[in-house]
Amino acid sequence: MLKQERARHIQRRLGELYPETPVPLDHRDAFTLLVAVLLSAQCTDVRVNQVTPALFALADNPRDMMKLPVETIRAIIRPCGLSPRKSAAISGLSKILVEQHGGEVPADFEALEALPGVGHKTASVVMAQAFGVPAFPVDTHIHRLAKRWKLSPGKNVEQVERDLKKLFPRESWNRLHLQIIFYGREHCSARGCDGKSCLLCRELFGLR
Repeated sequence: MLKQERARHIQRRLGELYPETPVPLDHRDAFTLLVAVLLSAQCTDVRVNQVTPALFALADNPRDMMKLPVETIRAIIRPCGLSPRKSAAISGLSKILVEQHGGEVPADFEALEALPGVGHKTASVVMAQAFGVPAFPVDTHIHRLAKRWKLSPGKNVEQVERDLKKLFPRESWNRLHLQIIFYGREHCSARGCDGKSCLLCRELFGLR
C-alpha cells in the first residue's frame, strides 16, 4: 500500500474498532482536564484517575487550587511521579489563570503553552478534548505507531504531528488520536507486537 492508502485503511479500521472515543482521563471541565493531563506526564491514566479525586475534592477550580499549599498538592499527587515539579506547576498555573484569565482556562494554544508545566502536547489535548478544536497530540503510542505504520519517519514528535496532520482530514484529528492510543494500548504495544503480529500491521503490510 502507498502511504495515503495506509492512512485511509487505518482510519477506516480504527473507526470500526473504536466507534466511541471517551476521554481516558476523568475530568469535569477544562481546568480539571488540564490538571489531569499535566499529571499524566510519565504516568499512566489509570494512576492519574486514582489520584485526582482526592485533589479535586479540595480544589477543583483555579481559585481554590491557588490557595492550597504546594506541599499539600505534592503529597496528594506523589503517586504520579515528578511531584515537586508538577505540584509547583499546578499551583503556579492556577494563580496565572486567576490573575490573567479571569479564572478560566483559555481556549488558545499560545496562552496555554505559556502556563507552567504546559507544553504543546498538553495544550493540544486540552484544545481538542475540552474545546473541540482540531489538534493531534502525539504521545508515545502515536509516535511509535506512526513510525511502525510508515506514516512518518518519526524523528521527533513535531515531525510526527506535521506528517499525521497532512495525511488525515482535519475533522478526524480529535477522534483519531484517541483511537490510535486505544489501539496501541490494546493491540500493538511496544512488546506485544513486532510489527507483524497485530491485525493492522498484518493488513497494512500483507502479512496474513
